[in-house]
Amino acid sequence: MSAPHRVFIRSDAIILGGSALLIIAAGITRFAQAGAVLAFLCSGLAVALLAALVGRSVEQLGDRFGAGATGVLQSALGNLPELFIALFALKAGLVMVVQAALIGSILANLLLVLGLAFTVGGLRHGTQRIDSQRARATTVLMLLAVASMVVPSLASYIHTPAAPHEDTLSLVVAVILLALFAATLPASLKAKPSGDAAEQHDPPRWPLPLALAILVTSAVAAAFVSEWFVHALEPAMHTLKISGVFAGLVIVAIAGNAVENVVGIQLAAKNRSEYAFSVVINSPLQIALVLAPALVILSRLFGYPPLTLVFTPMLVVSVAIAVLVIAFITFDGESDWGEGVSLLALYAILATAFWWG
Repeated sequence: MSAPHRVFIRSDAIILGGSALLIIAAGITRFAQAGAVLAFLCSGLAVALLAALVGRSVEQLGDRFGAGATGVLQSALGNLPELFIALFALKAGLVMVVQAALIGSILANLLLVLGLAFTVGGLRHGTQRIDSQRARATTVLMLLAVASMVVPSLASYIHTPAAPHEDTLSLVVAVILLALFAATLPASLKAKPSGDAAEQHDPPRWPLPLALAILVTSAVAAAFVSEWFVHALEPAMHTLKISGVFAGLVIVAIAGNAVENVVGIQLAAKNRSEYAFSVVINSPLQIALVLAPALVILSRLFGYPPLTLVFTPMLVVSVAIAVLVIAFITFDGESDWGEGVSLLALYAILATAFWWG
């Protein structure tokens, strides 16, 4: 049987087998009281591989539904592990960790993942072009979404009359952001890849029932493992002397979404730069438009400590810097390895600034 028609290729088998082993290890360390740090590491790695497995399943389904629907599915279902982690963390009262993780997810995608994509692509192929109309439109929408997210924070900092009503303001902003996502959804569903993204793809390798079964199983497993991850989070932070903000900004953010965005780095390495940029930047866009607003609403529906969109000044400044830098870098429609290394350096500086809290 030819390679495109195999049910699994080597990478599929590695992700599937690794996920199963790490879920077992995470379960053992969770219930056998094997130590908070070991349980934290096992469950964190399991969450990362499950995120990759969810993304892989969605990709297989997307081969049948088209590029636009694939992007929407990947954004919605790819954020499931992050959603579960955030909900369990809110239930445990770790509101600051969740706020840091939301901003950290945006920073990780815009600076770490995109920086790696620009660096790898630039070193292999020189200057790459990213000036597709859709990429520019996504960047503008990203700017608007993040600006909307930080308005409650600004209202609080300058003590406007809205400051005492941060809960209500956060709810209103959350509803508006979700409405904006709904308004842009039809265009996303109809989207077609441009330029280098329009290459022919291999036929689906997984039968439809198998893809659906793995997707559902991965989502259910992610819910359990996310609870184990959050259960070990506080003891591990205490043992390793890691601040809650740093844990949310870096560790939780990377565990939740960085692995699934490896595809962006792979696309850049194949000189499919416009598609790589669109794939990477779509993830933080959905965090700002969907995940953060949904958590604001769900925290109240479930009776958890309420999540607001009032972030600390350093978190707001960090995400504003990241979004503005990406806007300037993409303005000329090109990227190179020097810009990628600069993004990585900025991410390292911001992460270090949060090490002490």
